[in-house]
Amino acid sequence: MTAAHGEANLRNLLDTDEGACQLGEVALVRHSSPIAQSSLIFYNILIDENAASHLALGHAYKFNLETGTTMSDDEFVAAGGNLSATHIDFMIGSDAVDVDGVTTAGAAEPIMRKGEWAFTT
Repeated sequence: MTAAHGEANLRNLLDTDEGACQLGEVALVRHSSPIAQSSLIFYNILIDENAASHLALGHAYKFNLETGTTMSDDEFVAAGGNLSATHIDFMIGSDAVDVDGVTTAGAAEPIMRKGEWAFTT
């Protein structure tokens, strides 16, 4: 595959280490979230990443797995976690995002429609 722009940058990122080619995070953020609606950039990733749904390549956070923070790196990887020297978020959220989950029986269940939760909490 090739890209019109930025291909060398992406290839450099993916060459960081074996884990850089792996998915490290999936975050679903509703399009109407207060951060998104503010239309501001806070220049603080812990705030700004809550402006849109996003995927990250590279390192996964141990705290996302039950007892993950007490796991060794080998245990974390064996449980499905990903280790890498990099973690780069790619924002993908908008009012056009639809997301389905798939049950163990193989049925699709709507999670997001048009960037908003498809269920009530």
